[in-house]
Amino acid sequence: MNTILVIALILAMIATLVALIRGIVAFLQTTKEDLNRPESEGPSPARLKQNKMMINRVLFQAAAIIIVAILLLAKGHG
Repeated sequence: MNTILVIALILAMIATLVALIRGIVAFLQTTKEDLNRPESEGPSPARLKQNKMMINRVLFQAAAIIIVAILLLAKGHG
């Protein structure tokens, strides 16, 4: 059981890192036109991608924290 949780934890941490890097890349690709875009036109595709990647990062971090909590609880009872 612990082995599966450790593997899941490693995968969640890798997914967090990938989402973070993709979000930063999307941020760096934001152009001056995106920044000067009128608010009435809504968010640009680059901003939507940034938001999606950062939401994914938070979700993967939450998953990693939950897995660590489960591992700690299992260790306390074992």
